[in-house]
Amino acid sequence: MNAPQLIQKYLDFFKSKGHAVIPSASLIPANDASVLFNTAGMQPLVPYLMGGKHPQGTRLVNVQKCLRTVDFENIGDNTHHTFFQMLGNWSLGDYFKKEAIEWSFEFLTSRKWLGIPVSRLGITVYQGDKAVPRDEESYARWRKAGIPEERIAFQGQDNFWIAGETGPCGPSTEMFYWIGEGNAPAKFDPADARWMEIWNDVFMAYNKKEDGTVIPLKQKNVDTGMGLERTLAVINGKKSAYETDLFLPVIQKIEQLSGKKYRKEQRSMRIIADHLRAAVFILGDEQAVLPSNVDRGYVLRRLIRRIVRYGKMIGMPSPFTAKLAEEVVKEYSSFYPELERNQQQLFSELPKEEDKFEQTLEKGLKELERMANQGDISGVNAFLLFQSYGFPLEMTEEMAAEKGIKVDIKGFLAEYEKHKELSRLGAEKKFKGGLADTSPLVVRMHTATHLLNEALRKVISPAIHQRGSNITPERLRFDFSFERKLTPEEIKKVQEEVNRVIKANLTVIRKELPFKDAEKLGAEKEFGQKYPDKVSVYFVGEYSKEFCGGPHVQHTNEIGKFRIVKEESVAAGVRRIKAVVE
Repeated sequence: MNAPQLIQKYLDFFKSKGHAVIPSASLIPANDASVLFNTAGMQPLVPYLMGGKHPQGTRLVNVQKCLRTVDFENIGDNTHHTFFQMLGNWSLGDYFKKEAIEWSFEFLTSRKWLGIPVSRLGITVYQGDKAVPRDEESYARWRKAGIPEERIAFQGQDNFWIAGETGPCGPSTEMFYWIGEGNAPAKFDPADARWMEIWNDVFMAYNKKEDGTVIPLKQKNVDTGMGLERTLAVINGKKSAYETDLFLPVIQKIEQLSGKKYRKEQRSMRIIADHLRAAVFILGDEQAVLPSNVDRGYVLRRLIRRIVRYGKMIGMPSPFTAKLAEEVVKEYSSFYPELERNQQQLFSELPKEEDKFEQTLEKGLKELERMANQGDISGVNAFLLFQSYGFPLEMTEEMAAEKGIKVDIKGFLAEYEKHKELSRLGAEKKFKGGLADTSPLVVRMHTATHLLNEALRKVISPAIHQRGSNITPERLRFDFSFERKLTPEEIKKVQEEVNRVIKANLTVIRKELPFKDAEKLGAEKEFGQKYPDKVSVYFVGEYSKEFCGGPHVQHTNEIGKFRIVKEESVAAGVRRIKAVVE
């Protein structure tokens, strides 16, 4: 079974259970300051898990683009990926444990669907704590489905799921598949690496507050996730997704360009293929992320530089990143058409960043020569080469060996751990908080983006359209299509127009409409965004109408004073405004 077939089977199965298929959201969270990228399938749905009404109903299913950066050191093993796709189905206050478990079991084991033998399955269930009781119901449901007692293990925090520090959460039950040689042991041990987790049902009935208390949500939800990469590998009898159609075309291209074999350069080729796919999806996203030294742009830059340096280690001829990207676009654009739409940006930015890093590497080689002339390379110096010039330890070791000198590996690892701890603490400080911030300030800024969107068209050009937005408690960020820099006079006029509408105290209302009817009304859409058949539209008086999931203020004068703080370019034909409300 290939990836498109698995995705279609999953969607078809849950459609047969009354679920509406919804599109994948952008990789970039719309109103969430706690993470740089969407790291789980449920993140774009947090407002609805908290009780908001979804225009497609209470049963939803999709495949969501996700990206995590905490696992860089593990990339290259059998199970970790930077970019991954999460198959998910949700109940928003509808069905609960009974149906979720029965349907998970049916999809996994029925011959009509995946046909996995029950003898290769293991299950974990939440053992409970002071706030949330032991999950006896899930245990009983699995036993009724036919899972033997010795194949079910009760666990602690591993089976309580929350995406951030606060927000919707709940106990989970996880499904594991035996990937070891021969028959699975009679007793399931989740600590044994030969059991691979492939599916997770979260019973999201709680909300964790900032003071650490866990209280019931106003509705009981089900949030389930099945990792496409892992599941595809399992059902095809592969040890890793790198041996499936998700990666093989890129790996074969790497073999062709480098003249090396995958079996001999497995780790390097896996890292190149993984990071290349992630970089393509970030650059190909509608939210216009480009390489830089901060936040998302820094993650993208780091990915591309790792691709280049591992490419160097296996003899890839420069430039090569765009050639590999062609394979990803070819394989994935049927399901993610935004990659094809944004391929011009992809194929210009990748070689540009590759060339820039080539020059940095040249400087690093000169620095290594200087160090080598002084004898063995210390841990501090090896880490300097890693941090400042992008040299992986293996590259430094290889070059040192050629010169007959050694590298202090223990010293390097000590420096690396010290730096990693500082980086982790810095990231925690910067992105601390819950998911999908719906604080009054963020809600005010959200409505202000709608007014800004319309004001730009009225004041500057009716051809302007939204290309993405992001809101934190500190500022709103709005990207829009336009070919040139705004003049100071134009910025002033746009700001005045937004404040005029705020003072007019217009009423903000939400309507659910068929997609085609909303289009006929002229409701603004985000460029390239995929929308379901039924949509939520917010009307700000007679002033603006826009596709949006909310939340918003009820009257515009609740927003306060709007002020533009910056206008800049972020990509060819895309400008960005940063603003605040006071």
